[in-house]
Amino acid sequence: MRSRLRKFLLAGVTGLLAVTAGAYGLTRADAATYPNPGVVTGSTFAHDPTIVKKPAGDYILAYTAPGIGLKTSADRTRFTDAGKAFPNGTPWADTYTGGDTNLWAPDISYRNGRYLMYYSASTFGSSRSAIFLAASTTGAAGTWTNQGKVVESTTSSGFNAIDPNLTVTPNGEWWLSFGSFWSGIKMIKLNPSTGKRADSAIHHLAERFVNSKSVEAPHIYHRNGYYYLFAAFDLCCKGASSTYRTVVGRSTSITGPYKDRAGTLMTAGGGTEILASHDAVHGPGHPAVFQDGAQDVLVYHYYTPAGDARLGINLLSWSSSGWPTVY
Repeated sequence: MRSRLRKFLLAGVTGLLAVTAGAYGLTRADAATYPNPGVVTGSTFAHDPTIVKKPAGDYILAYTAPGIGLKTSADRTRFTDAGKAFPNGTPWADTYTGGDTNLWAPDISYRNGRYLMYYSASTFGSSRSAIFLAASTTGAAGTWTNQGKVVESTTSSGFNAIDPNLTVTPNGEWWLSFGSFWSGIKMIKLNPSTGKRADSAIHHLAERFVNSKSVEAPHIYHRNGYYYLFAAFDLCCKGASSTYRTVVGRSTSITGPYKDRAGTLMTAGGGTEILASHDAVHGPGHPAVFQDGAQDVLVYHYYTPAGDARLGINLLSWSSSGWPTVY
């Protein structure tokens, strides 16, 4: 998300894997084909999307935009614009945005009877960044209240405090992963009662050493004893020229070490590709995963040939060895 919306403003399944491929955990990368996004209608613009299912069964989507954009859906297919989380501005973030109203890469969830949203404030190409927390009892536009800063980075930190994702472990621990370029993906522990930092430790989860060290947009999803670290490699926010792609690694511990399917550490540049540019889909990335009934849902953005950002939604299947495939 290094450039996010600012640079962006400037600038059906296609086949099934063989049974044997699934048995050995092969992904669509091995079959040289990826699925097109599922059907999404209505208001389909989205950049860095995140979705939460409400207790009543409908959905809220948040995305990078001035004041953080919101959409709603009754069926996870048709989406309607629903205003801004912060229609009256966010002066507490101006130090990091230079007064720009764009807020980046929200992460929305429903915890303990209220909606929580972690989001980032920065400027293009800078590591002078911060992640903030907001809360709402309904999730509706204008009801979000500032809960304060969670973590920040400076020009000398060596990491970039953007692209947050909250993960709650089965035993109730709260962890926040984040990071973009520089030294890669980091993680801090949170206090569940406040949503803020529990200690001063920073854990190192993933790093790349090629393509401008381009790894960002972490999302950690727990399934069957593994923590899966989804992330984006390469370059976002270049319209149809974007080279963003979605990768994954896993660990039995939330703090790592995370390895890809080949056994390469994600701190050594590892990551198994599960979705990349194909056909008229350019730069699919900034992944988020959530469970919806019996389905594991992958949410992301991609670009059309005209360079417009669109919401992508697909499902995940899992091989017998526990590796995901997008379908």
